[in-house]
Amino acid sequence: MTAQLIDGNALSRTLRAEVATRAAALKARGVAPGLAVVLVGENPASQVYVRNKVKACEDNGLHSVLEKYPAELSEAELLARVEALNKDPAIHGILVQLPLPAHIDAQKVIEAIAPAKDVDGFHVASAGALMTGMPGFWPCTPYGCMKMFESIGYELRGKHAVVIGRSNIVGKPMALMLLAKNATVTICHSATQDLGAITRQADVVVAAVGKRNVLTADMVKPGAVVIDVGMNRNDEGKLCGDVDFAGVREVAGWITPVPGGVGPMTITMLLVNTIEAAERAAEAT
Repeated sequence: MTAQLIDGNALSRTLRAEVATRAAALKARGVAPGLAVVLVGENPASQVYVRNKVKACEDNGLHSVLEKYPAELSEAELLARVEALNKDPAIHGILVQLPLPAHIDAQKVIEAIAPAKDVDGFHVASAGALMTGMPGFWPCTPYGCMKMFESIGYELRGKHAVVIGRSNIVGKPMALMLLAKNATVTICHSATQDLGAITRQADVVVAAVGKRNVLTADMVKPGAVVIDVGMNRNDEGKLCGDVDFAGVREVAGWITPVPGGVGPMTITMLLVNTIEAAERAAEAT
């Protein structure tokens, strides 16, 4: 068996086209959906991510504001800027690019963002909404993974899903989203003993730890759906995920490639959350 690929690039194009249509509908009502992206410091990876986010907005009918600040910016100054964006009616989503310089408390900054504009889905109010099944914004990467299951028509009800990783950004929200679809969910992490014994029982595996080859072919149940969230570099410097793609592809039923899998979905779901925020704001006025 060779696994079928879940093409994140193709799915992203479809979803972004829907965003552009929704943005055009809002503009026809006099509302220009707006995202503010705040970058503090000169982290090269962050600069690339931010550039991609701004371009994705512009390509799909969203207005985007990029604010760049030196690494020396004080925490108080950043918090004041976030508060100003909270009050700006032209801005519907606020994203503060992480990581922040060490002297700034990232959690404090995230909590300063108005929940109605928390399009990254990192605020405790967003986490609480996900936990309790209330309306809110879902973190973009796991939300993108859920869209991938949807795109292949995969029924999660009653399936055993194993999430490798317990971060607040991917692992924990991923587990909650799977649970909401009535999957039976197991979360594995660095203290898990005999990871393979658990993953071999799984109908679905989501690998999200940032470690190469954490999932190999002998750890996968034949026909399983494997979602690779990892972003690493191999010995040749090429982008790779957490999954031994070549080996696992011969066992799994479905698999996401790296690159071209989950990666493009993350920015796409940021656009989806931003358009959702703009629509909610328009309905409230």
